[in-house]
Amino acid sequence: MEYVSTRGGTRAVNFEGALLSGYASDGGLFMPKCIPSLDRDTLQRWSSLSYPGLVKELCSLFIPAEMVPWNVLNELIDRAFSRFRHKDVVHLSRLKDGLNVLELWHGVTYAFKDLSLSCTGQFLQYFLEKKQKHVNILVGTSGDTGSSAIESVRGQKNMDIFVLLPKGFCTQIQELQMTTVIEDNVHIFAAHGNSDEIDEPIKELFADVDFAGKYNLMSLNSINWSRIMVQIPHYFYAYFQCASSLDTTPLPVVEIVVPTGGGGNITAGCIAQKMGLPIRLVTVVNSNDIIHRTVQHGDFSLAESVKATLASAMDIQEPYNVERILWLLSGSDSCLIKTLMEQFNISKRLKLPEDLHRKLSETLGSCSASDEDIVGAMRRCWEENQYLLCPHSAVAAHYHYSQPHRACLHPKFSCFSFLSSIPRCCLAPASAAKFQDAMLRANLVPQIPPEIAALTAMETRSTPLERGRDWAQVLRGRIEAVAQQW
Repeated sequence: MEYVSTRGGTRAVNFEGALLSGYASDGGLFMPKCIPSLDRDTLQRWSSLSYPGLVKELCSLFIPAEMVPWNVLNELIDRAFSRFRHKDVVHLSRLKDGLNVLELWHGVTYAFKDLSLSCTGQFLQYFLEKKQKHVNILVGTSGDTGSSAIESVRGQKNMDIFVLLPKGFCTQIQELQMTTVIEDNVHIFAAHGNSDEIDEPIKELFADVDFAGKYNLMSLNSINWSRIMVQIPHYFYAYFQCASSLDTTPLPVVEIVVPTGGGGNITAGCIAQKMGLPIRLVTVVNSNDIIHRTVQHGDFSLAESVKATLASAMDIQEPYNVERILWLLSGSDSCLIKTLMEQFNISKRLKLPEDLHRKLSETLGSCSASDEDIVGAMRRCWEENQYLLCPHSAVAAHYHYSQPHRACLHPKFSCFSFLSSIPRCCLAPASAAKFQDAMLRANLVPQIPPEIAALTAMETRSTPLERGRDWAQVLRGRIEAVAQQW
């Protein structure tokens, strides 16, 4: 299995090369050169597997056995999921009005990113130990990525992690989950800017090829292919949990609703669909609606500013994984993607070519939810089910509650059917416990686990990054200082 850049200007790498990278040297993102195609028999065989079993099977398609033997891969994934609180790792809650909520947040930090990052951390440790190598990990976070990335590598001697968080844009709990980790290999920077602004110094350092190579820079954002790979099983598990039967021809369709920020999770869904899983995908966003506008109108252009919303982890204007989706839908046309993304990087505005927009709108449905919509979905779900949704999960629930019963011709599977008859699964990316302010806004009572409540009494540590400072230079200085200890 080879991995190529979406922009075509970087030599192909193997899984280890993709794992130990950030952006490709040409500014693109790594993707598998070929996407495996699964037949009906494989889907039926996989339908009885546990969630960890699905992760193992899917990862084995993208990681050659000669690189990571099957027994080692099993051990790494079992170790990754050993800290999860639910015996099944993930759990489907079947609620009233056909609302199925797939809880992806039973990991250490109560966020879905624990699933992919716990595995990615194990893969990373495996390769670094084999090569006696040290890496410096750069991570920008809009809320949950930072704490999940930290938990996956904290205390490890052959890696240091540098996390930039947007001060005031995360919830207090999200920030404390990062700043209370005081291991020597964890370096937290509290930046006075938004989620897109903190990505800029990270991009600058990766663009400096000599610096990135000298200090072994890599990323654990969903820039990293491994993050995408370990999110593909969400879709297979959701499908097998919600499909009525796999004995019919054609196989039944399941609609999966995906709260979306940087676009990594919805990219994994597009890959699952490309592999042959009969799913209809809906990407749902908050008021920062660039992905919604792109799907509906082909308008991949920045708004004037990032809006602060109750679904704070989705307060993003530049969802970089859209590049992967466009590459996939273009038939791996790296020349086209390079042209489009260079145009976007210059003007921050892009009108998709008509054919590419058509393919995108056939692949994805979309919806945007306001804060009022989020609060309304949270309240309704509680009133009907006594079930608390985090504001991000509530964006998906809003889509579910707002859909009329209508007939449509499904463009991907060419079958005329009533959408109301298609099972629907809403992905829940985080626990409501992390978003107390949103709970109170909805007149709901937060349920706070003891380990989260304890954060407020713990020591914190972070380096402020004020506006006007050269954030990239500050990062360079810290990375160089850490390297001198090696």
